[in-house]
Amino acid sequence: MAREFPVEYNNENGWKKIMKSLPENATYDEVNSPVGTLTIITSPKGLHAVLWDNEPNNLKKYARSKNEKTILQTKKQLKEYFEGKRKVFDLPLVLDGTDFQIQAWKQLSKIPYAKTLSYGEQAAKIGDKNKARAVGMANGKNPISIIIPCHRVIGANGKLVGFGGGLDKKEYLLKLEQRHR
Repeated sequence: MAREFPVEYNNENGWKKIMKSLPENATYDEVNSPVGTLTIITSPKGLHAVLWDNEPNNLKKYARSKNEKTILQTKKQLKEYFEGKRKVFDLPLVLDGTDFQIQAWKQLSKIPYAKTLSYGEQAAKIGDKNKARAVGMANGKNPISIIIPCHRVIGANGKLVGFGGGLDKKEYLLKLEQRHR
């Protein structure tokens, strides 16, 4: 069941699930950013996904729109983020995932700008410190990168690990936030 709340997806089976869950009236557009071309997917309900340029997608059956309201808002807020002017996103999000995934994604949205925590710390914040691996899997299926900041989760040893856009992009985002905190 899709959930809506205002607030990296990296495996092919996960992408197939997202593409199947999109409504017929979904629209998309692309935006150039310092971390590559991002694909924004929306519907009248809100933002469904922000895809990295290295992630597979098949959007041929959906309309491309440069003027859809949520696409315009997302582009504006991403631009502000990359300029260091936005620290919190305010967009209508539509997420389709398991209860656990949605719980993990909501916790991601609570990580403050320019701060990091480990997968174990994230797991503890949602109630079970022993579910770090499950949290990592849920984060890996976060369809709305950057806006739901899975880049702010690091390994227990402080190293950068696991990111759908690539570790170079994760490093860029974290350094960007440190410069503008």
